[in-house]
Amino acid sequence: MAKKLTRSTADKKLFGVCGGIAEYFDVDPTLIRVAMLGLTIFTGFIPGLVLYFCMGLIMPEKLA
Repeated sequence: MAKKLTRSTADKKLFGVCGGIAEYFDVDPTLIRVAMLGLTIFTGFIPGLVLYFCMGLIMPEKLA
């Protein structure tokens, strides 16, 4: 069965995007959150925030 990138329902802070990416790559969600924070800070805030919210809208939520 192929893995699908979905938003996490169990490990979510805002939309579950970072938790879903962490589940997909089988890494600690904190590492993904720190990487996303770094991306947001180093791109001048707006591009990182837009990327996160777009991913939150596009990625389907994980079904039980």
